[in-house]
Amino acid sequence: MHSLKDDFLKFQAKTNPYPLSLEIKKAKGSYITTTDGKKYLDFIAGVSACSLGHLHPKVTSAIKTQIKKYMHVMVYGEFIQAPAVLLCKELLRLLPKNQECVYLTNSGTEAIEGAIKLAKKATGREELISAFNSYHGSTHGSLSLLGSSNQKMGYGPMLPKVKFIRFNHENDIKKITKKTAAVLLETIQGGAGFIVPDLNYLKKVKSRCDSMGTLLILDEIQPGFGRTGRFFGFEHFDVEPDIIVMGKGMGGGLPVGAFTSSHSLMKHFQDKPKLGHITTFGGNPVIAAASLATLRFLRDSKLISQIEKKEALFKKELKHPQIKEIRGKGLMLAVIVKNEEMVDKIIEKCIKKGVLVFRLLWEKRALRISPPLTISVNEIKKGCTIIRQVLDSL
Repeated sequence: MHSLKDDFLKFQAKTNPYPLSLEIKKAKGSYITTTDGKKYLDFIAGVSACSLGHLHPKVTSAIKTQIKKYMHVMVYGEFIQAPAVLLCKELLRLLPKNQECVYLTNSGTEAIEGAIKLAKKATGREELISAFNSYHGSTHGSLSLLGSSNQKMGYGPMLPKVKFIRFNHENDIKKITKKTAAVLLETIQGGAGFIVPDLNYLKKVKSRCDSMGTLLILDEIQPGFGRTGRFFGFEHFDVEPDIIVMGKGMGGGLPVGAFTSSHSLMKHFQDKPKLGHITTFGGNPVIAAASLATLRFLRDSKLISQIEKKEALFKKELKHPQIKEIRGKGLMLAVIVKNEEMVDKIIEKCIKKGVLVFRLLWEKRALRISPPLTISVNEIKKGCTIIRQVLDSL
């Protein structure tokens, strides 16, 4: 009999020759249910996107309320739409004072594209610097600043005048010069294995940028919106970037991105030429309403204050001889095991036992742990018990 899976394999584009192919029926809270009735504890959260879990009532209520009023009406930046305006206003209240304006996009990688365009226009410079093993998205500009040459095979040429430095290597900071428009760094490197910056590394990068007239762009797409135990990851490191890029968990499960800066920087999109950066759906009122509900819940609840304890619980519950170390911060954790083959076996066996875990991009020995921030203590213990059982069986 012809099935939905057959159609999925035939008609929908893939980025992996062996997709997991779980057929989803519904998702709620920390669980995903497939059409065969099996429930899975979700330790992936849409790759850190479902910050409040699945179908959080505050988010779904905001969506339903907005849909009854209007959906898409006009390209971003022309009509005044309350959800987008309020989102920008309340977001900026959570950011350093040098952040005065928000540009809303449809995704994190689109926000990266806008940020690097802004940096070039504002400085009049062409050189950009990123880090080896970085990941900033898959659109062409983002790909050019992505720190893995293997991932760029077949897509060249990339943007010219892009250089790379080693994350956490202070000597490389000297590569930032008066030719550099911007330095783009992930606050915590994601694909590299959730690498946390040394305590003063980002401050030293910012100091060098300031002395060279270079802009510092921090990619908060994954660390942002509470995942590290602060609203934004850079808050741990006493640094104020010039441009901040965000996405993923910002939308409570809907596609969204944004970048912020001062008014003096952002005005460069307004003239010479006008329409210097445009987007058809950026600031969509339904997605803005979902993002605003997510922001307000994270801001007004005690959820973010609980993340540090949840991190500690994961690290306690995942003590096992097969685990070499656990990297990361908050609820973006990379469990490092022996090799890539072991990671694949863990993912496969955990799925069979009802826990969804996944891999990271460049660090092949890493098992991704990025559950909803709303995950309960009992759910953490349940999932970790299953992971330990799987490790015992290998």
